[in-house]
Amino acid sequence: MEAIGIVLAGGKNYRMKELSKKRAIAAMPVAGNYRCIDFALSSLTNSRVSKVAVLAQYNARSLNEHLNSAKWWNFGRKHGGLYVFNPTTTDDNVSWYRGTADALYQNIDFLKKSHEPYVVVVGGDGVHKLDYNKVLKFHIEKNADITVVVKEFPDGADVSRYGVVKLNDQCRVTDFEEKPMVSDSYTVSTGIYIIRRRKLIDMLERCAEEERFDFVTDILIRYKNMKKIYGYKMNEYWGSIASVEEYYNINMAFLKPEVRDYFFKSGKGLYTKVDDYPPAKYNVGSEVHNSIVSGGCIINGRVDDSVLFPQVFVGSNCVIKNSIILNGVFIGDNTHIENCIVESRSTLRANTFFSGEDGIKVVIEKDER
Repeated sequence: MEAIGIVLAGGKNYRMKELSKKRAIAAMPVAGNYRCIDFALSSLTNSRVSKVAVLAQYNARSLNEHLNSAKWWNFGRKHGGLYVFNPTTTDDNVSWYRGTADALYQNIDFLKKSHEPYVVVVGGDGVHKLDYNKVLKFHIEKNADITVVVKEFPDGADVSRYGVVKLNDQCRVTDFEEKPMVSDSYTVSTGIYIIRRRKLIDMLERCAEEERFDFVTDILIRYKNMKKIYGYKMNEYWGSIASVEEYYNINMAFLKPEVRDYFFKSGKGLYTKVDDYPPAKYNVGSEVHNSIVSGGCIINGRVDDSVLFPQVFVGSNCVIKNSIILNGVFIGDNTHIENCIVESRSTLRANTFFSGEDGIKVVIEKDER
């Protein structure tokens, strides 16, 4: 594919509450062994994009550790590579990334020194699997300036957390509204864009001159009547980690056979950094139903409809239902957990009860063992 990839992974999301205090959204664990950014990187490498930059900023330590080697996603064997760009102060700039367009502009040398004619810009908070070659083919056929990958939601869905677009019969974007309170359109932007590299450089330089910093507001919305912006309709699974509830729902979706088969059995694979944990151990008396249990876990109790990340210890007579247990959690005997997300490295003492009665409860306990 004649394109470079850029993954926007630097923003902070207040709707993730306590879960984003120790990691970037792109580093959020998903489906047992993966991080959210793995879905964008896997789609890029499967689309034969060999040169990818990740623009990181907020709580980037965990994300940087995850991306310490390009080999897991098959980048940079002889050509291309995986580059992680964090904000850097220079004589000309002393600011952190002030928005998505500013993040791209501060790394404009990466664009100028590349030779590929197109750029694939992907958000690091999306869970999807997509062949970007199909999007590029659509982009070229339409002779588009910018192509936005869009997803149609059911009528009546809450789209107030997304960019909402309207398309005409030729799939050209006629209107673009960012996070509207009320909308009569249920077609949302997935945060995936294809644009010609030289055109992107020109628009970023103009934004910088006018001190405009946001890619959606200051490029897509501002130029919607001046540039040919088209929407590529995505019919496959797509989810965005924009809140605690959406993070919970995305992980729970992987308990459905059709979602698992789509990501892990159909088409090309999904890749991540591999840690050599031993297989999960199920001791006498344990019961597990419709759950994802990762390597390094030791199960002594009952687990129903839940996702357990690596190195979770479940004590005797425990009951875990409809919950997400992040990595390294120790759960003492006779503990009941239901409708919860348990933060990593927590220690839940024996004979305790946690339940999300009015929604999803985030459980954070000190690591005292």
